[in-house]
Amino acid sequence: MVPAEGSPGGRGDAAGDGGFLLLRAPESGSVRKGCDPFAQTQRSKLQHRRARINQQINKEMRMRAGAENLFKATSNHKVKETVALELSYVNSNLQLLKEELEELNSCVDVYQNDSESISVPMIPLGLKETKEMDLMAPLKDLICEHYGEDGISFEKEIKELMELRQAMRTPSRNEAGLELLMEYYNQLYFLDNRFFPPNKNLGVFFHWYDSLTGVPSHQRALAFEKGSVLFNIGALHTQIGARQDRTTLQGVDRAIDAFQRAAGAFNYLKENFSNAPSLDMSTASLNMLVRLMIAQVQECVFEKVTLTSAQNDFFTQLQIAQEAARVDEVYSLVHQTMTQAHVKDYVPFSWATMVHVKSEHFKALSHYYAAVALCDCPSVSEADFPEQEKAFVQFHITMPEGPSLHLVLQDLEERRKLGKAHLKKAIMRHEEAMRIHSLCKILRKMDILQEVLSFAHKRSLSKYSEIDHEEDFFETGDAPDIHPKTNQRPEIKSPNFSQVKVTDIFHRLGPLSVFSAKNKWRPARRVHLARGENGFGLTLRGDSPVLIAGVIPGGCASEAGLKEGDYIVSVNSEDCKWSKHAEVVQLLKSVGEEGVDIGVVTLQSSDGQNVVDRRLVAMSSGGALLKNNKENSRKSLMNSKSASTLLAWSKKSKRSKSSTYSLPVTTVGDESMY
Repeated sequence: MVPAEGSPGGRGDAAGDGGFLLLRAPESGSVRKGCDPFAQTQRSKLQHRRARINQQINKEMRMRAGAENLFKATSNHKVKETVALELSYVNSNLQLLKEELEELNSCVDVYQNDSESISVPMIPLGLKETKEMDLMAPLKDLICEHYGEDGISFEKEIKELMELRQAMRTPSRNEAGLELLMEYYNQLYFLDNRFFPPNKNLGVFFHWYDSLTGVPSHQRALAFEKGSVLFNIGALHTQIGARQDRTTLQGVDRAIDAFQRAAGAFNYLKENFSNAPSLDMSTASLNMLVRLMIAQVQECVFEKVTLTSAQNDFFTQLQIAQEAARVDEVYSLVHQTMTQAHVKDYVPFSWATMVHVKSEHFKALSHYYAAVALCDCPSVSEADFPEQEKAFVQFHITMPEGPSLHLVLQDLEERRKLGKAHLKKAIMRHEEAMRIHSLCKILRKMDILQEVLSFAHKRSLSKYSEIDHEEDFFETGDAPDIHPKTNQRPEIKSPNFSQVKVTDIFHRLGPLSVFSAKNKWRPARRVHLARGENGFGLTLRGDSPVLIAGVIPGGCASEAGLKEGDYIVSVNSEDCKWSKHAEVVQLLKSVGEEGVDIGVVTLQSSDGQNVVDRRLVAMSSGGALLKNNKENSRKSLMNSKSASTLLAWSKKSKRSKSSTYSLPVTTVGDESMY
């Protein structure tokens, strides 16, 4: 398989990706690149610790299951006491391991950018871990049993698939890593159609660990593999978004795009995957993750507005305040979601705390920027005053106490009083954010978040001292909250599966329209066909593979045993499964008096009858017997519709009429007789 043209193959930066691991030699035609699992970067060390904890949790859970079974089965009182003690020990170990894993999941600073500038850290997700799989034996057996081919001859293809799966376990934290995951995800479409019959499984288990708890899960269903890979696509987007330098406009735009794509991946997973065996892919968890990603997009939008806005413009400061209020609103919704019964015990406490801290932090910022608009921005001209008044009327959720807004905007002293009230509320919210932050041991270790909160708090205190007068004997009023508003609503970007085009690794088995797991056919038979006075006596139609659409009674083809509905798979031992109509016709034209050996297969329905026998009525009435399947080309590519669902990939083929080639004897309709 040749990678899609234009896909990045360069080396990722050393900050978070580690060295690339070359999994196949360049001369073999396919180069798989994942992160070198032995590269000692911060991110790789984190993944190593995560994998180790996952294995320990798996071991402890097996021990607990065995102990529980023994406890239920035995009637010996002393044995029960011993087993109960052992269960207590195992449960204690499990709790410690889960706490250690939670601390790893809270190491968000590892995924942040290396810029010296201070910015609020984002919450990324770690990748789901999976076990290695040996698909060699089961795939070889199925190829031999179902397709009638020599499984040994497909060892190269099976090895390529296994290497692709191994590479996607350690994707680089950039576009190349995303393409690697997407390539494997798209390849699962072909794997599903080739090797997973509707009423039978391959006999292998797909093992994956929960992203947050490390609890192992396994299923025979390929849908579990698809869902887990899709989860990792979303998780990798979160890591890419978190690493962007959001002090630049380009970095903010990249972060927005990454978090929107992460939300799209999790939302797609939620809508198309049901009965998830692991909690991280449950509906409640995915709903929480989608909301978290949207909140982080909204935070980036706020940062973008602050980067592109003029400093002393009244309308701009109001806009920034409303953007901050919107961020507070969405983070408040995420916090409510994280504290629900089905999610509360699952989400790391540090995540819920950070979301709560951010909600309070941005509420404080909304009041701070409101005060800046009132106290620092010069009064506008009489001509612009109505527009300013209109904007200010819609600024607060409830009207402020005291004079009318018209008077407030015209009187500098009244503006100062209202601004002072907003600053008082900002300081209170800053202090609440710092209090909540101090309650979480893990967040207390996060220096960058502490710096951000401290800086914002000191800035508000400084501004308050600046506008506070010694002769102020009035009691500062309570400022109303700011009406949340945004000029850029987050967009949930669903995965674009056609972005990475792949070729079926097992295309040598033949076109999927015929040679798939859902179809059955009689064993391939070889027929010797000689040319008679009136030709071969058969009608050909279609491409890849060419169909025998009709056989003339008493003709050479009929006497040789060919039947309507047979597919030509070889001519004189030359494989013709992927051959075009014209190519097969040319091979038959070149036949001499000695005749030709034709290999054919016949599709069967579930009751053993030929599939084509049931369609003869439609054919005789002018309907097409079989139309070309666009999927059947040697470079069969994925498109966005081919992966429209996760559990049931779209199997409706787009078909188009095949071109007809005139043959020596006669032509009936759009079929070629020979």
